[in-house]
Amino acid sequence: MTALLALSRAIDQINESVGKLVGWLVLAAVLISSGNAIMRKAFDIGSNAYLEIQWYLFAAVFMLGSGYVFLRNAHVRIDFVSTKLSARTNAIIDTLGILLFTIPLCLILIYLSWPVFERAWVSGEMSQNAGGLIRWPALLLIPLGFGILLLQCLSELIKRIAFLRGQRAHPFTEFEDKLEEQKFAEALAAEAAAREQARLVAQRGQTP
Repeated sequence: MTALLALSRAIDQINESVGKLVGWLVLAAVLISSGNAIMRKAFDIGSNAYLEIQWYLFAAVFMLGSGYVFLRNAHVRIDFVSTKLSARTNAIIDTLGILLFTIPLCLILIYLSWPVFERAWVSGEMSQNAGGLIRWPALLLIPLGFGILLLQCLSELIKRIAFLRGQRAHPFTEFEDKLEEQKFAEALAAEAAAREQARLVAQRGQTP
């Protein structure tokens, strides 16, 4: 398990770096989008290439950022259910979800999307729009994005199993730079859990 945890940390570092890169891609998309709008409105100059690079950047942010979101435990959860369950129960649910759904989904989509990218690469497929871009970079983002997510799935699976075996204090990676909203939500959840615990203790004390 020590070697697996080291592998998990290495994967986490990769997705942390990818997440920082994605942040710069967001900035690039905003600058290109605003510059394109200014050129079109002020000088009546437009380009399909500029429009399509915005789409490519958006696709890159969406596809490449999925592993980073999983690493940061920022994906969508049913909070009103998960906050009522113990950390161990949530870890078991996560483990089953990763094994039964997320990993198979990643493998299927990598398998299906790679030939599409390969055909575009070999043929040099271009956009059907005049002045548009070559297609293979956008199509490569699909298997690449799900490959990155698959790696993070393996990392999270290792962490959940280590937690269930008592070899980790937390089922996922803890970060110091959480958003204030996340800290507030966690504080509320902890307060609600404490109140519920106090209620149960008081209830047991009143039972004859």
